Amino acid sequence: MTDVRIVAAKVLLAVDAREATLATALDRARADVSPADRGLLVELTTGVMRWRNALDAVVASASRRSTKTLEPEVLAVLRLGTYQLRHLDRVPDHASIDSSVRAIRVLRRTSAASLVNATLRAIVRRGPAISLPARPAEHAHIDAQVNYLTVTLSHPAWLVRRWIARLGFDATEAWCRFNNTAPDVTIRSVSGAPRDATIAALHASRIVAEPSRYVDDAVRLSPGVLGRVPPALRAGLWVQDEAAQLVARYAGARPAERVLDLCASPGGKTLVMAADMRTNADAAAGALVACDHRPGRVALLASTLRQAHVPAAIVRVDARLPLPFGPVFDCVLLDAPCSGLGTVRREPDLKWSRSVDDLPALATAQLHMLRVAADAVAPGGRLVYATCSSEPDENDDVVDAFLTEDRRFEAGPAGPVPGELIDARGRLVTRPDRHGLEAFYAAVLVRRRGA
Repeated sequence: MTDVRIVAAKVLLAVDAREATLATALDRARADVSPADRGLLVELTTGVMRWRNALDAVVASASRRSTKTLEPEVLAVLRLGTYQLRHLDRVPDHASIDSSVRAIRVLRRTSAASLVNATLRAIVRRGPAISLPARPAEHAHIDAQVNYLTVTLSHPAWLVRRWIARLGFDATEAWCRFNNTAPDVTIRSVSGAPRDATIAALHASRIVAEPSRYVDDAVRLSPGVLGRVPPALRAGLWVQDEAAQLVARYAGARPAERVLDLCASPGGKTLVMAADMRTNADAAAGALVACDHRPGRVALLASTLRQAHVPAAIVRVDARLPLPFGPVFDCVLLDAPCSGLGTVRREPDLKWSRSVDDLPALATAQLHMLRVAADAVAPGGRLVYATCSSEPDENDDVVDAFLTEDRRFEAGPAGPVPGELIDARGRLVTRPDRHGLEAFYAAVLVRRRGA
């Protein structure tokens, strides 16, 4: 097996070169390290992505040169070594430095070994003397606020400027701190077993578990605990972010309804809606249709629903094209492809791969998909539009544009989720600084009867 630090450097290089997302690169790389080192691989790469700007500032100070002048392999190894020295304490400093020097040699940048060694030793020697921008005083100029959030809390300047303008500095700081923490794990029973039974089974296996805060049939685990769940128990659990479950709950799927889940893979929201549609054997049966486009995504969706014994119809559909359905569905959920900027805590590479220039094209595609989805909604039915984006460009702006142009629809009542998660317009808005949840969004649009 290859040394975990070398594998981690290759993962970072692939992500920075836009050859893969962090999640995809990690999936490919896990087989290259021993099972005992896979947790460390995730810790190193995710940690570097979370704290990239702060690490670069430390490297620049210790090496007395701009990180822009460093070769990609050198910068990746220095980021990893700096992260170990500043954030981890399981490996002695000298061992972290030695392994970093070995890694840069294996990556065929032998001439940079002395630079790596000297820089990391300077970080150890100078310690706290290498300081990052301090939290600005109250009423400080916005440039000082942005500098602190960009460097010390390691977020892109364009994004924190947007958040400060919309939310204020304190909320933005809380949001950035949230993004830099390891996420809890939220699970639900695949079979629909009562939450208390799931918690009891976890406790019996000496796994600390507690009810989730907002979803009444979900369970929350601490970061890193999932790997200790016995395989037989783990097979009956579905891992899904609590805010994502709230989107499905907000859709308000009910027994006897006809429900369409577009862009459904991997199937988590479909599972939640299926649970909400369960009823006794004497009640009229509803119909649940789950769709996705790419073959791999459809296969994953089918596997999820088969494991959960959910009797949904699975249809391969491109939601950008006219749908093969008439206006027959009581509820259509469009969980639209988006920037993902609401999920930076779980996918920290997104904050570096996205830019403000991405948003207009995403919003245009989202509005088009909303138009397509609308034609499958029955009169009196509802269309639920959702994203995992923090940005209004992909959320309210898209919904408002749709309502302006399609007079068949009007804003509908909020779905069945806790009121504190609903904004003044009846839309689901989860926020890290307020709710301790990733930033998700959803809006209910109702098709007028006779329209």
